Amino acid sequence: MQEIKLGDVTVIRVEETHGPIMPTGAFFPAMPDEAWRAHRDLLVPDHLGADDGMVHVAMQSWLLRSEGRNILIDTGIGNDKNRPAVPPWHQQQVAYLGRLAAAGVKPEDIDLVVNTHLHVDHVGWNTRLVDGQWLPTFPNATYLMPAADFHHWNPANNPGIPGSVNENAYDDSIAPVHAAGQVRLWEDSYPIDGNLRLEAAPGHTPGHAVIKLRSGGDRALFAGDIVHTPLQLHHHAHSSCFCEDPAQAAVTRRRLLDWAAETRSLVLPAHFSGHSALEINRHGESYAVKRWGAFPRY
Repeated sequence: MQEIKLGDVTVIRVEETHGPIMPTGAFFPAMPDEAWRAHRDLLVPDHLGADDGMVHVAMQSWLLRSEGRNILIDTGIGNDKNRPAVPPWHQQQVAYLGRLAAAGVKPEDIDLVVNTHLHVDHVGWNTRLVDGQWLPTFPNATYLMPAADFHHWNPANNPGIPGSVNENAYDDSIAPVHAAGQVRLWEDSYPIDGNLRLEAAPGHTPGHAVIKLRSGGDRALFAGDIVHTPLQLHHHAHSSCFCEDPAQAAVTRRRLLDWAAETRSLVLPAHFSGHSALEINRHGESYAVKRWGAFPRY
């Protein structure tokens, strides 16, 4: 089985999709074009297309085994979802559950689902379509959701959702799990177990969160969407077009990257393709890759 051990925690990467998603200028409107050219060796081919000017990302989950429980961090895009704003995601059909099975778990084996935030590409497999109804994919799991995002992405509270990328996500991937009584809302921080802790990391969304791992001598940061490309290590003030509060996102990014560098933590962003995990050093006012983690994917 393809896995790594961090202290007493086993970590497996389960990939849903990977590939080009958006042109550089659309994804990072304020990022200088020269920055992409200057760091091609860092970015191509896993994070930037060699010739098409497209940012490459992965949609993936982290499967953790900790203190006898199976914990799934983020659930991707999902199948059968109506996503008119993003044609490649609309009515998608991928073998995600087969990849989970290859990693050794069935849906009923998952004890805890952690949505780092409630963007459409982090909640999709929360539910699946069964006889025309959206039902929780993981029937025995508690779903941890940040309270701030739960309220923010409710269309009753947010008139900007219709027509946006997040259209329909609350109705088909969040509300059905809440109706089933499987959602636990949290604020500020939340201890998952003796190895893992959720911490608020706002900016990308109001309730965006990260998971810090401390087990034995190992440290790790499951970083959610604080970074979308390694280029943000060198240009950490630049946030993506999907960040609800770009200035706050930049402050959060700097704080957590500082922590990761100081504690020599393995950083596992939600969307990095290729090796997907890395250690970083402070490099003047920015950061540099100390080493990439050799992280296989299912």
